[in-house]
Amino acid sequence: MKIKENISLKPYNTFGIDVLAKHFVAVSNLDELKEVLARSAYPNKLILGGGSNMLLTKNQEALVIHVNLKGISVISEDENSVTVKANAGENWHEFVLWCLKRNFGGIENLSLIPGNVGTAPIQNIGAYGVELKDTFVSCEGLSLETKKIKSFSKTDCDFGYRNSIFKQHEKGKYIITSVTFKLTKKAHKLNIAYGSITTQLEEMGVTNPTIQDVSKAVIAIRESKLPNPKEIGNSGSFFKNPIVSKADYIALAENFKDIPSYTISEDEIKIPAGWLIEKSGFKGKRFGDYGVHKKQALVLVNYGNAKGSDILNLSKLIQKTIKRLFGISIEAEVNIL
Repeated sequence: MKIKENISLKPYNTFGIDVLAKHFVAVSNLDELKEVLARSAYPNKLILGGGSNMLLTKNQEALVIHVNLKGISVISEDENSVTVKANAGENWHEFVLWCLKRNFGGIENLSLIPGNVGTAPIQNIGAYGVELKDTFVSCEGLSLETKKIKSFSKTDCDFGYRNSIFKQHEKGKYIITSVTFKLTKKAHKLNIAYGSITTQLEEMGVTNPTIQDVSKAVIAIRESKLPNPKEIGNSGSFFKNPIVSKADYIALAENFKDIPSYTISEDEIKIPAGWLIEKSGFKGKRFGDYGVHKKQALVLVNYGNAKGSDILNLSKLIQKTIKRLFGISIEAEVNIL
């Protein structure tokens, strides 16, 4: 384990932003992680996983620690279900495929989400009617203060929409080292009503879908709408879908008859941020080396050599415009660094 100097972080973030880490180290096990955290010569540290949920806007002076803990194992199982533990450095989509290969169900709708397992609980990743919390059992985190491992249950994590304690009062206090899930082995509960999964399955000629079929449908939908980060830099959805009161939604619907919505509770309505961005005229707009993707307005992209500050300024312009046109504030889903 060697600490390197002035390393480009371009390969380590899905936006492909070329900034430098003054100090950089990759760790592959807990002992290495504990050792490097104990080094007093580097008081400031930045934890880096899959780099899929961040926008780097400047060179990083802190010691950048790339968490690369690997390993997937079955903890327990019975006739109907299985408990699986995955270490933080495992690629999320590869983990989904590992489960599908063994006919373990519950996370097939989360196929092709970029990033690593360790960062998945932080924002409670979700797609097509399924969230990580639906199959989550617990996760382990290494305390930056005590250097000891602590286990967090689902209740402890206080999951919300793209939210958890790791984005709130425990932000920056723990490094997630592993995540444990409970998945089905048979009688899988398919979730195909959300979005266009049913239509995609019909186009595939599938009448009695398996969890593998659902995954293939989700992958096809995502690939048709979302750019591959290896080809065009992006972090997936840049903004959260805003939630407004029922009264505010009714007022909006009077002026915008085609506004889509999803009921969250008796007085909460979720409005797709992508629709707001498209209505504001940003979908497909390009500003030199950066812009808004032509097929999915939620996705801000780096076409080549954009700076993180370029994309950040574009996101602020979008937020300001939506606030002016609709009176709605939309929040960034990615971490700005």
